[in-house]
Amino acid sequence: MFHVVLFRPEIPPNTGNAMRLCANTGTTLHLIHPLGFSLDEARLRRAGLDYRHWAEVRNHDSVDDFVAATSPERIFAFSQTGERFYHEPTYRPGDALLFGPESDGLPDEVLGWERIDDILRIPMLPRSRSLNLANALAIAVFEAWRQLGFPGGV
Repeated sequence: MFHVVLFRPEIPPNTGNAMRLCANTGTTLHLIHPLGFSLDEARLRRAGLDYRHWAEVRNHDSVDDFVAATSPERIFAFSQTGERFYHEPTYRPGDALLFGPESDGLPDEVLGWERIDDILRIPMLPRSRSLNLANALAIAVFEAWRQLGFPGGV
């Protein structure tokens, strides 16, 4: 349905939570390397619980490799520099939701990449720096899924 793309994630429990989210929403999780941890790490397994085995997880060496392997419909990058809110696009099956590493978000070279269709943001108070990555993923994925009427959901 959708592609959730984590660009160089750093914190194992966030990636484990992303696996669980993707398993429960029918989305595919794509991990852009290098990762800040091993995929065998215990904290990753604990956060993903048994959902790790239900999640479709694909690994890629770069964003270019992700695009070549999947041909996403559109790519929405999530950043606090985005001018539009996450709920404004009309999402379609095949769209990719791209998130950056926990410590500093997507780098300028990714945000300026010609393949990015839009840069979106999730609102928060001005004094805030960022949301937890797993929480931001859930907000975006559920909005996209909601717009499609939660196909396959019960």
